[in-house]
Amino acid sequence: MTTVSMTVNGKKVSGEVEDRTLLVQFLRENLNLTGTHVGCDTSQCGACVVHVDGKAIKSCTTLAAQMDGASVTTIEGLANGGDLHPVQAAFREHHGLQCGYCTPGMIMTAVDMIERHKEDGTTLDEKTIRAELEGNICRCTGYHNIVRAIEAAAAAMA
Repeated sequence: MTTVSMTVNGKKVSGEVEDRTLLVQFLRENLNLTGTHVGCDTSQCGACVVHVDGKAIKSCTTLAAQMDGASVTTIEGLANGGDLHPVQAAFREHHGLQCGYCTPGMIMTAVDMIERHKEDGTTLDEKTIRAELEGNICRCTGYHNIVRAIEAAAAAMA
């Protein structure tokens, strides 16, 4: 067993984990943060995306022990109290979800995407958004409303 300590959604946490414990398991089973989903266990679907030190990663193929000392943000950490993050609000407003299984990963990917493009001064167009969503699978929506939500959130966050 290994002791792992990290900051999750602004709170210091620690726990004993087996060396093979994945970050997604630590978040869901040890911290009861079930917004991060497990979809494929192979890093293909993106349902498990979280932010580590400000960058989007897939938590289903990342060991919890690797995150010792890191700052992790999950979907539960995006909202500010009762105020949704602009990307969450845009997904709601533009119907960027149906069953909701992929939604946490899509939102976390979108936040990272918007922040990166804001930093380098490039605009997010539909082609870029669709290309950057390639690592996230939605089996319900056809992506049209997801893309519209990300475009609206990027405009709101500009």
